[in-house]
Amino acid sequence: MIQRTTILYLAILAALSSCSSSKLASIQPNALKPVVVTQPTPHDTDDPAIWINPADASQSLIVGTDKDSDGGLYLYNLKGEIINKSEPLKRPNNVDIAYQFQLGNRTLDIAVTTERETNKIRIFSLPDLKPIDNGGIPVFEGETERDPMGLSIYTRPSDKAIFVIVGRKTGPSGSYLWQYKLEESKGAATATVVRKFGSFSEKKEIEAIAVDNELGYIYYSDEQAGVKKYYADPDKKDDAELAFFGQNDFKADHEGIAIYKSSATTGYLLISNQQKNTFMVYAREGSDGDANKHTLLAEIPVSTIECDGADVTSVNLGGQFQKGMFVAMSNGMTFHLYDWRPIQALIDQAGK
Repeated sequence: MIQRTTILYLAILAALSSCSSSKLASIQPNALKPVVVTQPTPHDTDDPAIWINPADASQSLIVGTDKDSDGGLYLYNLKGEIINKSEPLKRPNNVDIAYQFQLGNRTLDIAVTTERETNKIRIFSLPDLKPIDNGGIPVFEGETERDPMGLSIYTRPSDKAIFVIVGRKTGPSGSYLWQYKLEESKGAATATVVRKFGSFSEKKEIEAIAVDNELGYIYYSDEQAGVKKYYADPDKKDDAELAFFGQNDFKADHEGIAIYKSSATTGYLLISNQQKNTFMVYAREGSDGDANKHTLLAEIPVSTIECDGADVTSVNLGGQFQKGMFVAMSNGMTFHLYDWRPIQALIDQAGK
């Protein structure tokens, strides 16, 4: 145990030393500590996604991006060990996962990532990280502002149709995000634009996107402005902004969004307060009987440094993650894995 704790702190110190001290927000003395720090990637981690192994949840894995011109998707086990890597990708940014995508006569779980330097999304089967997209699918075609960044996946409960919501480095307010329907053609994954939506403050950029499949909402961080909420189903033909919250709760920037599901309809939204090294917590189901009223419940100090992306699950993964796991990107080319139970305890304490 002493050796493991020493390794953990050395990894955190290495992350600290890799950052500019003039810009780095300090870790708070009461910050939660991860139970696992992953092996570092060669370049720059950005965003993780948790793949739940359908046969054995204790064998679940984490997919993370290494954001560089010679980057890729990396696959980690729950010990934080790198066990696989995709083919080289040109600056992959965000990643998300969908289950049971139909590809010909096969049903696959998939990881989808943005590839910024080629203006594409890339799609890989899981857990083998093999490409199934014929080299990538172009996004924001016909636009002058195409550099894709944020990404999240919506799986519609009624018919299991899979949609990818893609954001970009810059773009026009009202159509900053494009939504694509994923399908199969001639043995490869394809994507068709079905929707263009999303207001933008123009203060910085939009990167973090998350989707609540069960409740049918898209959330995204309009950095230095707040968090915005829209319907996820393009067939609703409703692009009204449902909520704009967290405007006065953050230091800077509004970043990664993770959704912890206590039940099919309840839980928490956890949003990275990047320059304070904390996560802001809101009720997934809304507040005061209003599904679109999200008031701050708690602020969780963490040991992650300037976190961009995060993911969370309430599934029992066994071991130290019996009530679920929270994973967050940290400077120092790593991801930090947290036991959910101390996070829940802090949320409960804040509510007293």
